[in-house]
Formats: sequence, C-alpha cells, structure tokens
Amino acid sequence: MTLPVEHWSDEERERLAPHFTNLDRPVFGLVNLPETVKGALFARYSRYPGTLRRLFLEEFADSVPEVPPIEGSEGKRAADLYERIFLGYGDDSVAQLGGAHIACEWTSNLLTKILQRPRLASYLEQSTRYIAYDTQLEGFGYRYYRDPRFGPEYEHALDDLFGTYSSLLEGMSSWAAEQFPRRDDESAAAHARAVRAKALDLVRGLLPAASLSHMGIYASGQTYEQLVLHLLAHPLAEARTYGELLLEELQKIIPSFVVRVPRPDRGGRWIEFLEDRRTAADDAARRLGLDASEPAAAPSVRLLRAHGTEEELVAALLYESGATGEEEALRAVRALPAADRAALLRELIGTRENRRHRPGRGFETLRYRFEIVSDYGAFRDLQRHRLLTCQWQRLSPDLGADVPHALVAAGLAGRYERALDVSRAEYARLRGEGFVEEAPYALSLAFRIRYVLELDAREALHLIELRSGPEGHPSYRAVAHEMRRAIAGVHPGVADAMTFVDDSTEERLERLLSEMRNEPGAAT
Repeated sequence: MTLPVEHWSDEERERLAPHFTNLDRPVFGLVNLPETVKGALFARYSRYPGTLRRLFLEEFADSVPEVPPIEGSEGKRAADLYERIFLGYGDDSVAQLGGAHIACEWTSNLLTKILQRPRLASYLEQSTRYIAYDTQLEGFGYRYYRDPRFGPEYEHALDDLFGTYSSLLEGMSSWAAEQFPRRDDESAAAHARAVRAKALDLVRGLLPAASLSHMGIYASGQTYEQLVLHLLAHPLAEARTYGELLLEELQKIIPSFVVRVPRPDRGGRWIEFLEDRRTAADDAARRLGLDASEPAAAPSVRLLRAHGTEEELVAALLYESGATGEEEALRAVRALPAADRAALLRELIGTRENRRHRPGRGFETLRYRFEIVSDYGAFRDLQRHRLLTCQWQRLSPDLGADVPHALVAAGLAGRYERALDVSRAEYARLRGEGFVEEAPYALSLAFRIRYVLELDAREALHLIELRSGPEGHPSYRAVAHEMRRAIAGVHPGVADAMTFVDDSTEERLERLLSEMRNEPGAAT
C-alpha cells in the first residue's frame, strides 16, 4: 500500500506534537484539545481539501494555547479499576462511557464504507461534492489507492479516469455557468461556488472507488473495539492495515478500552469467528447459486416488506400518555371511524415548523425494508445514516452505470462513457488476475450497487426529508422520492407527515441558496 507523505518543518512539528498522537501516519488521535476545537476541526474537515493536521496549522493553531505533551491519558489506578470491571465482570456498558477523536486519512472510498459501518459513532467524511479531485499531489499524482501488486496497467487506467474527470469538470463548469446565469439578487461569489458545486456533482461519477478521502471519527471505546475487530477480520488488505493502525492509536489514548483486542483468547477468537461467519455465508451463497449477478436495467427502489399498521402507529403514539396496556389502546383506536383516526394521527404528529420537529417515538413501531439499486455515489450518502440497517453487495459493473443527462445536453456524454469503459475493463483485468476483493477499486462511482435499507417510520421521515432537500445530489434525491411513494402506498398517513419533502425536479444550482446563506452578513 502506497500513500502520500506529508512533510513538516521543525517549527510545525513542535506545534503539532502536543495535539496529535503521531505526525507521520495516516491514522492518528486528537489529544490535549478542548472538545469544541475537536468538533470544529472535524466540521471544517469535510470541505477542506488538505489533511487535518495541515488544517489545524492553517486555521486553528493560533487560537489554541500551547501545552506540553501528556504521556497517556489513563492513570494506573483508573486502568486497574477498568480492567477489573470490564474484564473481570464483563460489564461492557462501561466501555460506552469513554471515547476518542480519531482521524483516518488517505482511505479509499471502499474503506470509508467499512469504517462507517458501526451505528453508534459519529463520522465526518471529506466530500466529493465540495472538493475537486483534479489536482495531483507532489511526488504522488492523483489521489487514489495504489498497490504494486496491481501492475502498471492499474495506474494507467486510473490516471485516465482522473484526467477525464479533470477535463470534464472544466467543461461542465462552463456549461453550468451558461445554463444558470447569475441574477441581480445573487452574489457573484456565491453564484460561482454554486456553479462549481454543480459541476462537481455532475462529474463525480467518474471518480473511482479507489479515490482517497479523509475521515474523522468520534466513538466510544466499545464501538472502537468492534470496529477494530471487524477491520482485522476483513478480506480487504487495506481494511486490515487500517485496523492495525487504528488499534495502535487507541492504545495510546484509551488503552484499557481495547485491551481485549490483542489477546488471542478474546480478540483473536473474535476475529476468527467473524472470518468463519463470512466464509460460511460465501460458501452457502455459492451452493444456492446466489453468487451470480442479477442484472438491473435501471436504478430502482423496491419496498420488500412493511411491518405494522397505521392503527398500531396511533396506539403507539398514545401509549406514553395512557395508563392501559397497548392492546386496550389499539382496541380504542380501531373503534374510531377511519376519518377520525386519520385526523387523530395528524393531531398526534403536531404542527411541524421545520424538518427537525420530528414526531414521537411511536413512529418507531412501523418498519420498512427497501431494496435499492443506485449509483455508488448515492449509496455512499445513504449508507451513512446511523439509525438503520444497511446491507450491501460487492460493487461490480454488472448493474450498469448512470450517465447524468446534463452531460448529454452539454455534448460531453461520449467522453464520460468512454471513461466508464476504461473503468470496467480495468475491473475485469484485476478480477481476472485474482484480485476479487480489490477489483472494485477501479470502478467509477457511477456504477450501480444493490443494497438493502431497513428502517422505522421515524428514521424514514428524517432520511426522506433530508435527502430530498433542494440542495441534495439528484441521484439520492430520486431514491428519497421513490421511498416516499412506496410508503404512501401502505401508510398514507406516514407519507403525509413528510411535509418537508422537496418534490421539485427542475434542473437548478442545488447549492446556490446555501452559498448565499453562508455569505458574510447574510440573514440566517
């Protein structure tokens, strides 16, 4: 694995050393910083083109007081007490009470999905919607994962993808500027940023899954333990490498919370169990003939199953205010005429003034299981939602790829499709040479993937309203719209509660209003 190397002056090293657990690895922890500074660093991280340590030097170092390095963060007495409770009594809940801020840099887009799999954690990922991947790093080249085993053909193919991405980015920037001329009431700077964001959205599908990103993670000790174990058991070599790096940094900050991982009788057996479980599933899929791809002609959203009724929803919303059992509440609700029951549901949902005003936990009594085929770029955004179950199949070219219609309108679709052919051919070469897990590195984000999202009605309302917003990427907005239509077919009252869904489909500068709101002096 070959990664970019960042160089620091002696003065920079002196400034960085008290606040980062190392200065020369892609995985490191944040220490000796106020929690607000850590949060602000991660918040800025998603739209900053460089690394976190460079961001700290450029934008934060002058406002943080210098402090001497602290050797470790746990005293011996606290560590002994923790080990006695955690290992001696098996009280895993103790591991939820301490956490750490960790940065994982130069991670491929395949790895970011693995890192984000734990539910109980907070993530911040560098965005392909705000950061251009058209520049080459000094001494490294374009930002993508490299492995000498893949041969020179791999780098030639991915350089081709990035080169096409760069040229199309300029072409689509010019097209967007012509299609959406600035109005008198729009700031020139905000309009220019919105045009650039539009172009980035339109061409990001060419970026391969090997594209390197940066991630910030905040999680409890328990979540990190689970994450490290899953990384170390993963068939992707990059994941195992980052599992080892992550464990090393956690041992510097919260060593007692990951003390079980290196132990052969604890973490060792755990890793073997995870590996055996995956092997058993792979073998069973082959025996049943489920390992052959089922083609899909176009993106799709299918509601596989819906659990619960709107009568049960109303009863659940009443439950906390009542003093009877749920069955009694359900009988009372069922006795109401349908129109009265619908009116009661609207009353219990309340008057929502914005999408953050969410209905009560009774909405969690209804559940939906969706099977979705979308481009990998949309999957990346939808997979990040915490309160749902997401299962996905291996990325391949078998389900086809999406070509934005704007590229057709701009006369640039031919170059886009040629790049997709290069991507598909390199995938086939890698897979043919035995790199089954690694072959998806070569696939562009425009290629489709099949996955399942299972979620309750409360999370569905949140996801659909958020992802259908006017500033959202068109590919995941389309998924959100289809999810709402499917829910309306079984639970119309739930769909009606989604009052902050944006249904507009016209071509526009998605980020313009946001850019104008962020202008200095703009009303908020």
